[in-house]
Amino acid sequence: MLSSSSSSSSSSSSSSSSSTLRSRLLQLESRFTWDLKREDLDLEGLSTRLQEQIEGLGQQGAVTHSYSFLAYVRYLQKRPEEAMSLLSQSEANTREVLGEESELRLIVTYGDLAWLSYHTGDFTQSHTYCRRVEDILVKYPTGSSTVLHPEVYGEKAWTFFKFSMLYYPKAISCFLKALELQPDDSEWNTGYAIALYRTEPRRPETFLEAEESPAIKQLRRALEIDPVNGVLLALLALKLSFYQKHQEAEALMERALEIGPDCPHVTRYVGIYLRQQAQVDRSIDLLQRALQRSSQSAFIHHQLALGYKKKKMALLNRKPYCNQEMQRWRRLAIHHLEEAVRLKPSFLFAMAELALLYAEDKDMSRAQELFQEALVMSSERDVYIRQFIHLRYGQFHQYHTNQEDQAITHYTKKLKQIAERRVWTDRGDSEALGLLGLVCRAEGDRRRAVEYYEKALERDLNKDQYLSALCELRMELQ
Repeated sequence: MLSSSSSSSSSSSSSSSSSTLRSRLLQLESRFTWDLKREDLDLEGLSTRLQEQIEGLGQQGAVTHSYSFLAYVRYLQKRPEEAMSLLSQSEANTREVLGEESELRLIVTYGDLAWLSYHTGDFTQSHTYCRRVEDILVKYPTGSSTVLHPEVYGEKAWTFFKFSMLYYPKAISCFLKALELQPDDSEWNTGYAIALYRTEPRRPETFLEAEESPAIKQLRRALEIDPVNGVLLALLALKLSFYQKHQEAEALMERALEIGPDCPHVTRYVGIYLRQQAQVDRSIDLLQRALQRSSQSAFIHHQLALGYKKKKMALLNRKPYCNQEMQRWRRLAIHHLEEAVRLKPSFLFAMAELALLYAEDKDMSRAQELFQEALVMSSERDVYIRQFIHLRYGQFHQYHTNQEDQAITHYTKKLKQIAERRVWTDRGDSEALGLLGLVCRAEGDRRRAVEYYEKALERDLNKDQYLSALCELRMELQ
């Protein structure tokens, strides 16, 4: 039997050993150390997307990333045994694909294994994985303690990109760092191109008329390295269509379909393009085919719903029209939006569309309830999402409740958010400043409106409406 002093000494030693191990773990590059904040994160939706890639819907590199990322999601879902199994699969997959060149790709995987072992109480195994990472870093030094291997930057980039749209800026930064070290790497170029596509404004006027946007330039660069990437071809076609380059866009879309006719990641983007080009029936057919391969995709359900909504809108322009046909398209749209929201409860775009269709279907209580829920959820989300919610809620009140004051309130909030975003990007944007003056005046904040109109006039002395509004406001304030 141990004496009390021996027991105390053993406990102290164990505590010290655990503290030392944790200090080593904190030095590792791992999803456990990348400050991935997960408040209100849709873990089930993220899990579904990662599983789709693992099942062969993405490139081989994406599959490898997805195994280890899904393991982290399983850890967050308090399923550590599954997490450990997935990390082991990630290691095996990486070794199978890369063979002797796999070590640098395993730095993050071993870091995750070290942390997971620590959290499950297996300190010995955690120490072993720490040592594996340290051995790799000794074998392949970067020459600087502040520079990571491109494989680590790439892993961080994909993780940030898939985790949440709030992390897109971090993803872009990491892709750029990876490309500085490996400028011709296909995976980093592809990831950077897709990230730019997701974050770049769609409006062509954002760039000079003769200038191609950064996303288009990077998509072309990525396709130089990987010319048979159907997703890149489809995304480039979508971008070019915004610039009215329809002939090139059409050719790219046809090429994308030739390369990946049964790949949902290709057909869903082609489906979007076709719907935008008024080829709605062909778009729906493609998306239905994609849904057969990826039935749990909230994105595809959402896109199908928009296709049926477009058929419903087209029917309105034909008079007289068949009410039964109108109801058919509406019910199909509602069905797919309900599926999208069920699969991804945080899908606010789908939620707002669904609420408006409920109102059209005379289900006002469900519409109001869904709009209120979307407004609450959107408070911490991207400004584009909040604008969309206010737009749809304004339409709800304008067309279905006859509460014009409420419609004006939500339309005003949408305009305010647009103007604030433009001023944040360019403090000298006179039109945005004038719009903020108009909004503040509508809200009854005359003094703030005066400030905005004065700033607008400082930057554009030729805007008579600013001067007129300013004079009226000053008279009202006297």
